Amino acid sequence: MLNNWIKGYEGYFYFVFRVFVGLLFMQHGVQKLFGWFGGNSVNLTSLMGLAGVIETFAGLAIVLGLLTRWAALISALEMAIAYFMAHFPNGWVPLKNGGELALLFFAAFLVIIAEGSKKWSLDKIVFK
Repeated sequence: MLNNWIKGYEGYFYFVFRVFVGLLFMQHGVQKLFGWFGGNSVNLTSLMGLAGVIETFAGLAIVLGLLTRWAALISALEMAIAYFMAHFPNGWVPLKNGGELALLFFAAFLVIIAEGSKKWSLDKIVFK
């Protein structure tokens, strides 16, 4: 019974998932670029500056459903690099090395790469 109900609304659930992931990722970007949400703005020419640009614009693209798979692919690559550069040297257990968020974002981006933009997206309008 629950499965049948969920199947009727899976497009809506995925839309909410895509928007939440994009908005949360974008928050990390604007935190780095503009110092919002308690962050410190970083130099745009640094690796953190590049991460901020990717997080801001890829997060926005995922929210809007524009070039969604490409934005998710770039974001997944950034999260893999961030995990292995910043977290993995502190040990392989994500809870101990602080890398669980990077891995969760990585997993979410894999889902978005597989599913694309689906409902309510600019991809549907622009690339009919």
